[in-house]
Amino acid sequence: MCGIAGFIDHSSVYARSDMSVLATAMAETLLHRGPDDQGVWTDETGGLVLAHTRLSILDVSSSGHQPMISHDGRYVIVYNGEIYNFKELRERLRSEGRPFSTESDTEVILEALGAWGLERTVHELVGMFSFALWDRLERTLALGRDRLGEKPLYYGWLGSTFVFASELKALRVLPAWNGEIDRVALTLYLRNGYVPGPRSIYEGILKLPPGCTLTIHGMNSDQGAEPESYWRLSESIDDALPPATSAGEVVDTLETLVRRSVRQQMVADVPLGAFLSGGVDSSTVVALMQAESASPVRTFSIGVNDPVYDEAPAARAIAAHLGTDHTELYVDAEDSLAMVPRLSEIYDEPFADSSQIPTLLVSKLARRSVTVSLTGDGGDELFGGYERYVRAPELAERLGRIPGFLRRNGGRTLLSRPVLGALDFAARYRGGRVAERTRRLGELLEHHSPLGIHRALHSSWPLPGAVVLGGSEPETPVTAVRHPWSRSGMAEQMLLIDAVTYLPDDLLVKVDRASMAFSLETRVPLLDHRIVEFAFSMPWNMKVRNGTRKWILREVLHRHVPRRLVEGPKKGFAIPIGRWLRGPLLPWAERLLDPERIIEEGFFDHRPIVSKWTEHKKGRFDWSNPLWTILMFQAWYESQQSSGPVS
Repeated sequence: MCGIAGFIDHSSVYARSDMSVLATAMAETLLHRGPDDQGVWTDETGGLVLAHTRLSILDVSSSGHQPMISHDGRYVIVYNGEIYNFKELRERLRSEGRPFSTESDTEVILEALGAWGLERTVHELVGMFSFALWDRLERTLALGRDRLGEKPLYYGWLGSTFVFASELKALRVLPAWNGEIDRVALTLYLRNGYVPGPRSIYEGILKLPPGCTLTIHGMNSDQGAEPESYWRLSESIDDALPPATSAGEVVDTLETLVRRSVRQQMVADVPLGAFLSGGVDSSTVVALMQAESASPVRTFSIGVNDPVYDEAPAARAIAAHLGTDHTELYVDAEDSLAMVPRLSEIYDEPFADSSQIPTLLVSKLARRSVTVSLTGDGGDELFGGYERYVRAPELAERLGRIPGFLRRNGGRTLLSRPVLGALDFAARYRGGRVAERTRRLGELLEHHSPLGIHRALHSSWPLPGAVVLGGSEPETPVTAVRHPWSRSGMAEQMLLIDAVTYLPDDLLVKVDRASMAFSLETRVPLLDHRIVEFAFSMPWNMKVRNGTRKWILREVLHRHVPRRLVEGPKKGFAIPIGRWLRGPLLPWAERLLDPERIIEEGFFDHRPIVSKWTEHKKGRFDWSNPLWTILMFQAWYESQQSSGPVS
């Protein structure tokens, strides 16, 4: 894993002698992504500079140094990621006469681009990647990002200078940096708890969408250049498996695909292991890793001293059955709380998924022993693992039986001030469970479709445009009422929405930033695009059967691990944010949510925030989810102010 950055100075804003100095400064902000090596390359005639920091994984010798120049001298690349079929591609390229002098996958990408061109190369690559390729002859810069969006890549214009980087912090060192907050992005952040692509939190800075390339001509300012898609999940899905395909055949095929992906992703010249939570996804990955390994696989899990949430015993039992070299660490509230001040620095833009904290803790644990860790992420989004995929259609069917005007009036009544006031009074004496459920029912009554309920369950703030001053909310896949996708099943559409929104913009961001904070490379075998395409081609009853979610993935796992070890209820490593905000995080939250401060900063209408904060502190309602989005923005904004101008 690595960090990349650079720019094209079209108008000679920077003295040519300063370009390498600026690129070095950009690279230094990314040293956590690549502490083993650092490099800068400039083309003064073209006004271009490339910077790279390296975490050595394959061919750890100096021959893997980047920026790397092709053998014919035409192309220069900086690249972040891993290409899992690089050996196969190298042999094909050798047969076509391309020379190789290293064992690195970087050289394979570079020579493939020279031999086959950009469009064919990105289709041939199997892996996770973001790269920038400079063509010294044509004076063009091509950016590329993997199909699922595992590796980040930001880009944009600072005046006439085109800039790009793995993380936003690398762009903030440039003298032309403005850093104006995009209030539309801020509104979308309050809806989702993350900034959905292609926007970033800053105006004028975008995320290259997954499965896209972007080409910029170095001789002129292509500020109208648009990303070009080479892969879209919704377009890559086959209509269905052949009708005669039996369940056993589908399980066989899935196991073959996952096993191949695991085998390819276990290739590394440094110590390698895996996260093991005890759930279906990570257990499947670890089981197939161990089946492919002649020695015990190193596995890592985190435990908590609360039997309701502690997954460590389940992980321990599976590790014992598989014979892995298992390491577990029990953490307490102090360990988790110690991560909170670092979140804004690590995540680089507002990010409010509190499961980032346990992800950081397990990454820190694994990095003590290994440099690469495989994870089980993606299984829920591919195989229907979330309860909402089952409950939302059921609830929508029930609500659909109620006439619309009755449903809407009922929702407004349950959310009215007299009803909530009475529930507030009752909550003081009998607890808040009835109040919480009534409020949630009132919100859901406004919706009658699974997609509407899906949106409600996704939303940290149901009406974020009313909270952000000057904010507005364009339609996104999460908020769209209808989708043009061919799959007719509502649950499948929900699955697809999550795969193109929540997966790249929340889940993969969480894992990438958490692992990279400790210079740990994470790999996600279930997100091999061939597995993804296969998963979306199978009928729904292969994913959810008789109420069992992720049925087909469980069938693969049960071939290696007894059912009794994995059929218990999923606990999840829960972070008690609501309780912490009334306890150890109270002073921190009070400072960030101070009404005068919010008014002075001018981003939010302070009234709904203060109202929720007051109710939360008094224990009337648990508003931890919407409050955490505000707090994560406030903490991030404070950190950016201390490091440079943000407006």
